Amino acid sequence: MLDEVDKELEWRGHSFVRYADDANVYVRSRRAGARVMQLLRELYGQLRLTVNETKSTIASVFQRKFLGYSFWVAPGGKIKRRVATKSIATFKQRVRELTRRSGGYSLDEVVKRLRVYVLGWKAYFMLADTPGVWSDLDQWIRHRMRAIQLKHWKRAQTIYSELLARKASPDVAAQVAVNARRWWRNSGMLLNSVLTLAWADRLGIPRLC
Repeated sequence: MLDEVDKELEWRGHSFVRYADDANVYVRSRRAGARVMQLLRELYGQLRLTVNETKSTIASVFQRKFLGYSFWVAPGGKIKRRVATKSIATFKQRVRELTRRSGGYSLDEVVKRLRVYVLGWKAYFMLADTPGVWSDLDQWIRHRMRAIQLKHWKRAQTIYSELLARKASPDVAAQVAVNARRWWRNSGMLLNSVLTLAWADRLGIPRLC
């Protein structure tokens, strides 16, 4: 239905992207943006459609997103793709839901549910040029999974024994066990030396990078 709008923008030499009724048009100045915005109102009006003014604006390309992506400037001035801030926030909220420590699921069940979501999300955003963001998210996910593991062990004595069995030093095992119910704090750097990346890989915890 919007082919006529696309053809008019192409005829005028504009650079743009569109998916369904979501579109970005790229111009060189705010004045040009205002002209294009007015043109779109007219073109949509001819099709008896209305521009959604609450979602439409004239702004820098770095302030806008499209299908979950946005742009950033890398060293040397190179323009690269990244996952939009809102998309990252949505991802983290969903991971929190899947890794609730009160969910009643076994560790294997949590990992299984998490893999489906994380790997699907990774496949969609594979074009993003942000390895540092992926690394931070991977560490955050493993932190959450370590907290779940601690809660499943529950008792201080169990935590102590399980950590010793995984070759933790008695001092580290004791430090974690003495604060047995402080799941999140305990699952930080101290436990990271015991429940390592290899532990996460054996469990099948998905990686973004």
